[in-house]
Amino acid sequence: MYENENQNQNMNPNLNQNLGNYSNCNGTYQTASTAPQMRINPAPEPPKKKGGAGKYFRKLLASISFGLCFGLFAGLGLYAVNESTNLFSGFGESVDKNEVKQIVQEVIGKTSFAGNTSGEEVSVSGIPLTQNITAVTTDVSEVVGEVMPAMVSIINNYVEKYSYFGQVVEREGSGSGSGIIVGENDTELLIATNYHVVDSAVKLTVNFTDGSNAEAVVKGTDADMDLAVIAIPLNSLSEETKEAIAIARLGDSDSLKLGEPVIAIGNALGIGQSVSGGYVSALNREVTMEDGSTGTFIQTDAAINQGNSGGALLNINGEVIGINSSKIGGELVEGMGFAIPISAAQPILEELMLKETRSEVPSGQRGYIGISLQTVTQDDATRYGMPRGIYVYEVFPDSGASKAGLLRGDIITKFDGTRIKSNDELQELLEYYSVGETVEITIMRSQFGSYEEMTLSLTLGQRPQ
Repeated sequence: MYENENQNQNMNPNLNQNLGNYSNCNGTYQTASTAPQMRINPAPEPPKKKGGAGKYFRKLLASISFGLCFGLFAGLGLYAVNESTNLFSGFGESVDKNEVKQIVQEVIGKTSFAGNTSGEEVSVSGIPLTQNITAVTTDVSEVVGEVMPAMVSIINNYVEKYSYFGQVVEREGSGSGSGIIVGENDTELLIATNYHVVDSAVKLTVNFTDGSNAEAVVKGTDADMDLAVIAIPLNSLSEETKEAIAIARLGDSDSLKLGEPVIAIGNALGIGQSVSGGYVSALNREVTMEDGSTGTFIQTDAAINQGNSGGALLNINGEVIGINSSKIGGELVEGMGFAIPISAAQPILEELMLKETRSEVPSGQRGYIGISLQTVTQDDATRYGMPRGIYVYEVFPDSGASKAGLLRGDIITKFDGTRIKSNDELQELLEYYSVGETVEITIMRSQFGSYEEMTLSLTLGQRPQ
């Protein structure tokens, strides 16, 4: 047998001399021959019972404390349900919210952080807790009702030019898009949209939400940002239409936050204005376009389909915070839409709104530059380290280009402030400029192994017979 402290008190003391002992102090086993002689007490005291009345009261207090805590948290839960649903309104007196908050803080130990004087709630470890927020309503009908008069649908009847065995072939077509009424001047109503919505337009028809329509012309474009402004003469609109439409309020896309609710409005699929909702999925999302250029956009899960291009992405206050573009991302993505941030688009739109509105000039009166040229494609730009634009192969003598100082090897990047990347884009612009007009052209000239930007003043001449 082994001896422990409890057993030693209950055994016959005369037998202790012959028993083996397992020492609790050093854990070694000692036999009767090696164990030291132990002192024998003549009459051991009876063992005391453990716990007694103290143990009973401790259990009682623990049970009472557990019951109080359970009742407190159950009461707080019912109070929270009542505050959010008014389920128990009318039963008894209302509870002081400050008192409840104080009780909760005392229970979870927040009041122990005396150094926290900023009012910011912290956890037990001192890490700030997330703040309470107001639930976002799913009813945006009031916002849509206020903004819809500023939205338009655009029908583009265009002529597409392409080369077929060395011959230029034209093909007529039509497309649909959306626009946003962003302003007016003394004579025109001004509408913002995407460049690709009005590209190569022969005729633009704008449909308003009251069912009326009007013909528009392109006022200015920025192909790099995929932005355009079109104009409608105010005298072509009826008084009823003027009363039915509105000018949109522009917001601040720089203040957007991830998860913020947004609303997309546009002429989806060309069948009329439609509304979709979602959230800000990403900010400053860099996307590579089909032509190899890159841009920074707002990403959202709101549905943006063909025809939505040029429409508005709104915040919950009804402010335009982006211009939708279905061209970005294409059809290979699902649940992802992109919009041009309004804070980046607004300065460009304001510049385009100030441009002179031009009408197409008869072919015999169109201006002539006097160069032989070649488009610098994206592949060319990448392979040879050249800027995108129009490469000047030859400058004809006594032409407007020669008098302006253009040289062989120059690359034209802008014509009268409009960014151009191809010969087709330049020819489309020249359809609106007459012989004798003076415009500014921006070129990139190679000097000492690098390209430098220059601006030249060019007076358009008469095309030779």
